[in-house]
Amino acid sequence: MQADAPTPQDSNESNSSPLPPAPAPGATPPLALPARPATDGVLEQFAREYLRDRRSDRRWNLFLRLGWFLFVLVVAWALLNQNEHTSAPNGPHTALVELRGEIAAGGEASAEFLLSGLRSAFEDQGAQAVVLRIDSPGGSPVQAGILNDEIRRLKALHDKKVYAVVEEACASGAYYVAVAADAIYVDKASIVGSIGVLMDGFGFTGTMERFGVERRLLTAGEHKGLLDPFSPLDPRQRALAQAMIDQIHRQFIAAVKQGRGARLKETPETFSGLFWNGEEAVRLGLVDGLGNLDFVAREVVKAEEVIDYTPKENVAERLVKRFGASVGAGAAQVLRGSLPSLH
Repeated sequence: MQADAPTPQDSNESNSSPLPPAPAPGATPPLALPARPATDGVLEQFAREYLRDRRSDRRWNLFLRLGWFLFVLVVAWALLNQNEHTSAPNGPHTALVELRGEIAAGGEASAEFLLSGLRSAFEDQGAQAVVLRIDSPGGSPVQAGILNDEIRRLKALHDKKVYAVVEEACASGAYYVAVAADAIYVDKASIVGSIGVLMDGFGFTGTMERFGVERRLLTAGEHKGLLDPFSPLDPRQRALAQAMIDQIHRQFIAAVKQGRGARLKETPETFSGLFWNGEEAVRLGLVDGLGNLDFVAREVVKAEEVIDYTPKENVAERLVKRFGASVGAGAAQVLRGSLPSLH
């Protein structure tokens, strides 16, 4: 029995894919979802990165605040724990104060810095005498004059002897300080003297002319631009500056004569600014003899134990100088360069 051949209509129906069912009458056809734009992924990634950066910034800000807080705590702790002399005095002893380096305001050889140690040394009942050990080329006549005056005052107030002991150098302003002592001892090769005053600087007028630079200086006051390095040196202003340093020189000479008295064997070169070695300084009466700290404590003061009263720079001062005071150091150095100096 043969099967009936398929009709064309049956063949088409079998080869075609089934059609989706027709929606029911009155039903709403489903909405097709729009394709997600590519920019959405970029914005999302940007937002994640932004939030991560914000969290990192907050962590760093917190870390910096904590760091500054700890810094302030360290400064406060150091200020409350000022260092005193290195060992507590116990019985009779020789009090030592060191004067080292350039004598200048704000430094370790300034009057403000050293006088606190000198006062402590004079006030201590166990200190039989005060020794000022010096190794300095000189410096500010103002600072040296303050130290000279205060040493004389403290000697009279506490009725104690003061001895200066020189190591490498005791020149100019340092010698100004030393002559306030009752006696000065040196090494035979120490440098002593330089009793004079100087004021130095530079003139740039020729250089400015060479490069076509014009100086425009306006002043209210005839001598407000005195010794301006970019203006020609006026003879009258030069005479005024010379008169000023001559007067400071006379003050220096008066302090030396007062301190050394009849021991000084004055010559035409004594106050000329020359300096001598320790052996020659003894012969000229600028100093009293040869000897170091141990010799003076043992043989002169008769108290071999030496207690150091020199003020020590504490942690707070070092931090403040490192993070703060250096801001004006350049300007201060420029200003000091135009002031009189005992070097």
